[in-house]
Amino acid sequence: MDFDFLIGVSFFVVVGYVIKVLSDNRVRKHLIEKGVIDENVKYLYADKGPLQYLSSLKWGLVLIGIGLAFLFGQFFPSRISEEMTVGGMFLFAGLGFLIYYFVAKEKLSQINQKEAA
Repeated sequence: MDFDFLIGVSFFVVVGYVIKVLSDNRVRKHLIEKGVIDENVKYLYADKGPLQYLSSLKWGLVLIGIGLAFLFGQFFPSRISEEMTVGGMFLFAGLGFLIYYFVAKEKLSQINQKEAA
């Protein structure tokens, strides 16, 4: 596989995310300084709480799955290694999403039970 492409894409993803976070913080700072904060803006920048951790869990599981696919792809002969790696990426990333679904479903039901009590 061509790792130069993967490194380039990951670089632009990280740079894009950093730019988004910085611009969101700059907009938030300006809104607070101007005192233009109404109820709708407060909901946009409210702390997400447990949902933020669930999002991190989701992407962590997916990236672990993709890493496992690269690892297992190295154990196959070179003539089918690339196909097995790509197939494994989809398989393990899908398994990561399924695991996330069941964990998030359980966690959200616990949160809803606590709020109802």
